[in-house]
Amino acid sequence: MSFVAVGDSFTEGVGDPYPDGSGVFRGWADRVAGHLADHVGGIRYANLAVRGKLIRQIVTDQLPPALEMSPDLVTLCAGGNDLLRPGGDPERLARVLEHTVARLRAGGARVVLFTGVNVSTGYMRGAIGLFARYYMNVRAIADAHDCLLVDQWSMDVLTDPRAWDDDRLHMSPEGHRRLALRVAEVLGVPTEERWDEPWPTAETVGWTDARREDLRWVKDSLGPWIGRRLTGRSSGDTVTAKRPELTPFGGEGDGPLG
Repeated sequence: MSFVAVGDSFTEGVGDPYPDGSGVFRGWADRVAGHLADHVGGIRYANLAVRGKLIRQIVTDQLPPALEMSPDLVTLCAGGNDLLRPGGDPERLARVLEHTVARLRAGGARVVLFTGVNVSTGYMRGAIGLFARYYMNVRAIADAHDCLLVDQWSMDVLTDPRAWDDDRLHMSPEGHRRLALRVAEVLGVPTEERWDEPWPTAETVGWTDARREDLRWVKDSLGPWIGRRLTGRSSGDTVTAKRPELTPFGGEGDGPLG
């Protein structure tokens, strides 16, 4: 079986680093690939996703090699970075996404699409309506092209702050793990754990500590993010795909979902 993951930081796995200190991120896609390897006797896997990429960049840079690989399975999540920028147009993005999906489906790939998580805080404040419109289109595209859909919008478990990294933009390791379980479920691959397992009771955070954490977030995450947008830079400007070619995956410490 061959599996190609296409997208931005969400699919690259930002927020879920490998514990070896290499600086490479694991993320839900690597976790799913490892789990698939355990259940289908080994797979070939490529992850072309790069943080910060807009949908047109994904189509230009990642779609051609993905099509050339002729994979059995493609996961595609794109458009979020576009909607976080001024002038983000959900309907225009949906048209680009649908054209991309049509090309992948014409190549014979089974395609998995994603909606996002229903959160309206942090970076999403003021933009959640645009995202909701876009995800309505994503659902329609999945239906029209017989794609699988991972509907994160309905995954209330991912609205817990513990599902998110300190930057409040990318998922934490536990968020990625739970999402990987959900993707496996959508693919029909059995798992021993549930993605919707209730979170343990969290300690109450006082008002002062919460505001201190908000200020830290503004300084360390929001401020630099705004700075990159104002100067036309991206977090992925010097980053390349972590797995640019289809290579065997699993059995080398790549690990399953846990």
